[in-house]
Amino acid sequence: MNNNLLNIRTPAETVANELKAEYDLSFLGLENLRKVYWNLPVESLYEEIVFRSEGQITRGGPLVVNTGKHTARAADDKVIVKDSETDTTVWWGQYNRPYDPQQFHDLFIRVQGYLQGKDVFVQDCYVGADASAHLPIRVITEKAWHSLFARNMFLTLPDREAYRQHVPEFTLIAVPSFKAFPSIDSTARNTIIAISFEQKLCIIGNSGYAGEIKKSAFTIMNYLLPQQGILPMHCSANMGKQGDVALFFGLSGTGKTTLSADPNRFLIGDDEHGWSEDGIFNFEGGCYAKVIGLSPIAEPQIYSCTKRFGTILENVVYDPVSRHIDLDDDTLTENTRASYPLEYIENALTEKRGPHPKNILFLTCDASGVMPPIARLSPEQAIYHFISGYTAKVAGTEIGLREEPEITFSACFGGPFMVYHPYVYANLLRNKIERHQVHCWLINTGWVGGPYGVGKRISIQYTRRILDAVLSGDLMGVEYRKDPVFGFDVPLHCPGVPDSILTPSSAWASEEAYYKRYRSLASRFIDNFKKFEDRFPPEIRAAGPQLSI
Repeated sequence: MNNNLLNIRTPAETVANELKAEYDLSFLGLENLRKVYWNLPVESLYEEIVFRSEGQITRGGPLVVNTGKHTARAADDKVIVKDSETDTTVWWGQYNRPYDPQQFHDLFIRVQGYLQGKDVFVQDCYVGADASAHLPIRVITEKAWHSLFARNMFLTLPDREAYRQHVPEFTLIAVPSFKAFPSIDSTARNTIIAISFEQKLCIIGNSGYAGEIKKSAFTIMNYLLPQQGILPMHCSANMGKQGDVALFFGLSGTGKTTLSADPNRFLIGDDEHGWSEDGIFNFEGGCYAKVIGLSPIAEPQIYSCTKRFGTILENVVYDPVSRHIDLDDDTLTENTRASYPLEYIENALTEKRGPHPKNILFLTCDASGVMPPIARLSPEQAIYHFISGYTAKVAGTEIGLREEPEITFSACFGGPFMVYHPYVYANLLRNKIERHQVHCWLINTGWVGGPYGVGKRISIQYTRRILDAVLSGDLMGVEYRKDPVFGFDVPLHCPGVPDSILTPSSAWASEEAYYKRYRSLASRFIDNFKKFEDRFPPEIRAAGPQLSI
């Protein structure tokens, strides 16, 4: 039952209005709906999901759902309304495509008409665990499981009275059965993710991929927070027992979630954070982990979450008889995902906040096999690599990616979600690094001994030992060598890691071939940075690779 057009009584119908807000959907022009299910808890949503045949319960209690045609973000279908507020502020281009205000108005009218007579689910929640960045939002969904996703991923309200008084500052509407028409809506395809900052509204159509809901909220925060001097970051964060916070920047597949879920440290969050005058804070209340090939040995904390009631497993293959899931099966997509509350990680910080960071780690998955597994960066080099955002996109994360990793540069390690020019975020980061004397590092979680197809991906055990040495301070006193191409400092020794691993050229069959590939990668960095260099001072431009060898 995709929607309740036959007016059948559903499991949660009698309690649908128990947690209703006084500021209801009529203020948004959504009327003549069959039923609105307000802020249902997990158990009620489970009943609705199963009743509506949206998902199946697997062994241990997780829900398996299928996102349909879209198993990844439709990055090319995101638009932002270009109006008097955004005209001169938004970084228009590849990631931020302008959309006409009248077109958005007409699109929303069609969505209003489309939802008439249908059931919708509402989750009132907020984004930002810091009181200075607290954004009340409302997520309206056509699917019950998307409502559970919103409840998992965002910060929930404390009690009945808070739900009654909730007034959203931004509303997200996810209607995967609604198709945009290029000839009517001036879209490239039938899929659309449209954000209007003036109307404080986001519309997601023709995509069941729940990550669109999450990343739309992140995009909104990337627009609002810099206006308050708060840096929004595409990073995970954890904290040691001495209160030392570490930030892990990186695109999907580089290890943000895996490396931050450390049993010896407290997890602040796995993907989206802000850095305010008071320190680091999570935007979210949950995790959205990639689970393809997940190992109970290498990633025990995340793995355990795939066995728990309340977890949503997207596009994970399972046996309908035994109800066992198969995390190694990529039949549907490489981008299988698990959505679960942050508290499912045993050592997660309930307050989702921490002090200013001591270490920042930029994670890159180098498919060329030439980057060292660890390098120490000066503040200027840190900003250069932040702006560059180099990695290799792995299959499944975005629509259209091939199986072979694709070299990419994504500004601020999250280009698709940055609304302003990268200079805005980089300037905020530089000021905070210098003010709080943060140590910055580059960690390669990609290939060693040769490029993809020749070398092999670095062992996660080695990466964890390197990370432990960084966070414990063991790398502060060791001897370093100056990298001849990128100029950063590479340690000659690291506890528990063979010295040969720290010198990538030694693992190649030919040193000449290694440096040829290394210089080729450096050229890519230089060409990419030309897009930004006019906005940056000379010391940042000089902090990149040099091709003098």
